[in-house]
Amino acid sequence: MKTFQELGVSEEILKAITELGYESPMPVQEEVIPYLLGNGNDVVALAQTGTGKTAAFGLPLIQKIVVKDRVPQALVLCPTRELCLQIAGDLTDYSKYVDGLRVQPVYGGSSIASQIRGLKNGVHIIVATPGRLIDLMERGVVSLATIRDVVMDEADEMLNMGFTDSINAILADVPKDRNTLLFSATMSPEIARIAKNYLHDPKEITIGVKNEGNKNVNHVYYMVHAKDKYLALKRIVDFYPQIYGIIFCRTRKETQEIADKLIQDGYNADSLHGELSQQQRDIVMQKFRQRHLQLLVATDVAARGLDVDDLTHVIHYGLPDDVESYTHRSGRTGRAGKTGTSIAIVNLREKGRLREIEKIIGKKFVPGEMPTGKQICEKQLIKVIDDIEKVKVNEEEIADFLPDVYRKLDWLDKEDIIKRMVSLEFNRFLEYYRNAPEIETVADRRTREPKAAKGDRKGNHRAEPGYTRLFLNLGKTDNFYASQIIDLINRNTRGKKINVGRIDLMKNFSFFEVDERQAQTVVQALSKVKVDGRKVVVEVADDAPEENVPRRPAPKGRRAERDAKPAPAKGKASKAKDKAHAEPRSSRKKDDWRQFFQKDQSFRDEEPDFSEEGWAWRKKK
Repeated sequence: MKTFQELGVSEEILKAITELGYESPMPVQEEVIPYLLGNGNDVVALAQTGTGKTAAFGLPLIQKIVVKDRVPQALVLCPTRELCLQIAGDLTDYSKYVDGLRVQPVYGGSSIASQIRGLKNGVHIIVATPGRLIDLMERGVVSLATIRDVVMDEADEMLNMGFTDSINAILADVPKDRNTLLFSATMSPEIARIAKNYLHDPKEITIGVKNEGNKNVNHVYYMVHAKDKYLALKRIVDFYPQIYGIIFCRTRKETQEIADKLIQDGYNADSLHGELSQQQRDIVMQKFRQRHLQLLVATDVAARGLDVDDLTHVIHYGLPDDVESYTHRSGRTGRAGKTGTSIAIVNLREKGRLREIEKIIGKKFVPGEMPTGKQICEKQLIKVIDDIEKVKVNEEEIADFLPDVYRKLDWLDKEDIIKRMVSLEFNRFLEYYRNAPEIETVADRRTREPKAAKGDRKGNHRAEPGYTRLFLNLGKTDNFYASQIIDLINRNTRGKKINVGRIDLMKNFSFFEVDERQAQTVVQALSKVKVDGRKVVVEVADDAPEENVPRRPAPKGRRAERDAKPAPAKGKASKAKDKAHAEPRSSRKKDDWRQFFQKDQSFRDEEPDFSEEGWAWRKKK
């Protein structure tokens, strides 16, 4: 392994990074630094976050600066304000002993006047978010005519955030004989196109394998019913008392709901999403970085560019729609040679997406075993004991109080005192999990049921426990897909949060699952609805045999065979249907699934109602 000195790093920079604790170059630094120190060397570097990217491009950028020329000579583009400030801070630290070198961060959400003053005073390196830089360029405040080196950090994130036009406009103003370095976690088609259009014969440097996840991250998944996801989250967090992590959610609403629920349940948590002001986001991030928060619940957008050291876990409360987002999420743990854990809490409908992610990152997800109440209590007890062992005793400060304490506790022996101290913290977990229900881990249906026993997906598929399966007389031929079904439900059940489960799309009709408590509400809400002049029919499917489901004309042989069967009288069928609905579900033998799930136990608290929002697969564009 080479040293920084062997890579060509100057003495001034060496002195600064040595003080920062840099001992030997990381793989990405060893590859990029010597190449970037030259001229006319464009680079496409594929590396995960936390691999030492900032130093890889920052050290050669600083070394190539001509300090006496107080004009912008290097430009670093990044997707978010947080990352912009972090990079600018790191570059300032690296250039501590380079007299006169100035770094100016340029970003939105802050006073543009102060940034303009900074630029007018003369800078050497500009670290900017694309939107704010474009604004300053249009105001005539900044010129890029003297830029010799351009770095695009987390280029894939910038493209995902819609900065393509801004990047094109910025690069068009930069001299063509520049050095360009493009950093990305994944090699997407968009990244390849940017590299082709703006880089000259670039060298591709890959740390690991293309699109591969961080090797120091263990990938675990827990497959549970949608209604149990929050309870599963609590168990996982409780099982890791020293957890310091980020919980990713799919939407702003879900993020705030989960954060609020965790706070109410006594967890040290807070939320981070786009509806917060910049000041609120800064406060939350400051608390999290200082470890005043143990759990940060965030959306992908809010967490982009987030760089926090020593995260132990990343938890995916909902899987993202694209693999790149998962790679970025999980890459926030397991940094600097440390091991991290990426946990996905999924339901059966997300199994396919899980497998897609596995193929891309080149790693298998390990099925996690849901911790029992006893196991959690054991872990928490050990934590209490560890905390007691590690507590720092200030003899001088407490000396005056000890005589009264000793007198107060004189009637207790040592064993009793220990028991009471431990129980002070331990009791709340013991009380909660004493009567808490065990969470069922869902198995893959393909391994759970033999083919002969499985119901046909089209007609007699069984709803998941807690859900009712509904029939809809609209299908693919009517241009009715998952999004249309969802929109139909939302438009006609305004003000009510309907928990939708599995959706099965057929040619002429569809099936969808809703919370059994809401099934009649949905049926009634859609009973008088028309779509393009056609009356909408929604009925409880009730695992009806496929032959009872309306279908297109079959071939003659099947039609003849079907028509040969005597059809029941209309009146009788109606009476039978009314009788079935009048009877309690427990008395009906047909699809009596409850007998397999009945447990004589009660919830201590009200069961949270947090359903998964990713149940409907998005149609690929």
